[in-house]
Amino acid sequence: MPTFDHPPTDVGCPIPANTPHAVSVTLPSWSANVAYEEGKEWILAKMKNGYPRFFLHEKIQQLIGLVESRYGNPGEKAVIFPSYKIACRCRTYMHCFTDLTDPNIRVVEITVPPPSKGVRSNISIVFFPESEIALAKSFWQHTGDGISSRMAEYCLERLKATDTPKSEPKSSSEAFKLAPHTFKRYAKKFDSPSVASSEDESDDSREFATYLEERFGRNLDISFVEQVKIAVRRRIAGTLDDNLDISQVLQTQPHVSTRDVEGLTEDDVFLYPTGMSSIFNAHQLLLASLENKKSVCFGFPYIDTLKILNKWGPGCHFYGNGEPHDLVELENLLEGGEQVMALFCEFPSNPLLKSPNLKEIRRLADRYNFAVVVDETVGNFMNIHVLEYADIVVSSLTKVFSGDSNVMGGSLVLSPASKYYDVLKQTMVKHYEDNMWAEDAIFLERNSRDFASRIRRINVNAEALCELLFAEPKVKSVFYPKYSSTRQFFDDCRTDDGGYGGLLSIVFHEPRHAQAFFDAVKAAKGPSLGTNFTLLCPYTVIAHFSEMDWAAQYGVDPFLVRISVGLEATDELVETFASAMRTLS
Repeated sequence: MPTFDHPPTDVGCPIPANTPHAVSVTLPSWSANVAYEEGKEWILAKMKNGYPRFFLHEKIQQLIGLVESRYGNPGEKAVIFPSYKIACRCRTYMHCFTDLTDPNIRVVEITVPPPSKGVRSNISIVFFPESEIALAKSFWQHTGDGISSRMAEYCLERLKATDTPKSEPKSSSEAFKLAPHTFKRYAKKFDSPSVASSEDESDDSREFATYLEERFGRNLDISFVEQVKIAVRRRIAGTLDDNLDISQVLQTQPHVSTRDVEGLTEDDVFLYPTGMSSIFNAHQLLLASLENKKSVCFGFPYIDTLKILNKWGPGCHFYGNGEPHDLVELENLLEGGEQVMALFCEFPSNPLLKSPNLKEIRRLADRYNFAVVVDETVGNFMNIHVLEYADIVVSSLTKVFSGDSNVMGGSLVLSPASKYYDVLKQTMVKHYEDNMWAEDAIFLERNSRDFASRIRRINVNAEALCELLFAEPKVKSVFYPKYSSTRQFFDDCRTDDGGYGGLLSIVFHEPRHAQAFFDAVKAAKGPSLGTNFTLLCPYTVIAHFSEMDWAAQYGVDPFLVRISVGLEATDELVETFASAMRTLS
């Protein structure tokens, strides 16, 4: 059982500790978070890792350095993607926001021999002038389609192990093939992939890191990746029982989906390397399948969703409060002749935990002919069923579906009940790329086997913590679906045995108390949510540092503290937070 006894406290330490591919990173004080956002050298120098879409993992940095030295021209920088299509999309994006011509931004594809038959391991490199590095990184961040740290680790080893000719490809039409080679890490059928480690580490150190990262045991061999992905897709489709291992999955026929739409199967579930990638590709899917019109962003969203809707396609209408009166305004807009392609919303929203009225949104969508995309990450499909009201449901599997905070992933589910289902499915069959790296899929499947039982415990813990926080006189507001003014809309979608999730946010009457409480509470502190351990962050600082006044217009307080509740013993959890509250004066 997770415990509060020894949460990481050193700035820049991975969360979980001793996890080379950790998703979160320790920012243990309010001032450390502010310093990170301000780019202070004292904190950046200590950062061993960070949230993957915002901080390039050590192995990715090393791989970029290697390809720049081997294939780059003087003054060029690079970003790396798992497919040629994505790299070309990055180049197009950069052309849209710069005056650079095609020769200044080029793509080189490298064919890397796979670790196992059927595993895609090619990489594509976008080279660009150093002056455009911020633009390239924005594409990486917004789309979530960059190479994963585990894939970078594999390709880095392959490149280092291969003698490369001095004459390298310099145009986007050329590709470079590496000679076949087998790594020791993949040589034995049931040897697990090793984790990232520096070259001077001992074998014992590598072994210990592997032991910790793989949940005190060994993962499946990478040759099982197709079966692993089937298991993940069935789990998301609700056609697979909890706690089955791969051998049981292969011997068991999927049952009828427990989700809310008849006919849903694993074939309607598509995997992506990150949750943001699933959102980005949902938008791309709609642009490719339907008439291009503006979309609607309903409710205050996670930052990059709004960036995607504004930067790709015709733009969007933003209803940042996500209240019922906003739907009245939207209907007035539609009644006046404005047409939209799709409405994007979170259920519930992050960090204010508001639940949009999906019944009313569905009514408007049917009347005015637009698609509905619902991000169910925070609510999750054990607690809520939203597919009945959506045409597409997206989710970040990085969060509670995995729980272990050591792998990224995303999913996109097409609703068989949607009137757009046939055209969306046809487009997906034609254009979908599975870019989830094999090792990431193996970790994700293993982590998610006990997804359902973890959710039930997290629900209980979150409600107990809310009861404590509501009784604290220094706390001004507690944001949680059960106590929200939009609770009825959440309950409309809640499953028979579902709870209200593990995410909540608080605001204090005095900002100084927010800072003191955050510094005092003995729990893990860093970005991300949905972890098996309780995790806090000063959300507005890390997500909207340069636009706090804008966020405040929609009720997101500059001193809001977001709490992702974990699996700790309930009494211990409550006492840990009560103890931090007692330090406030």
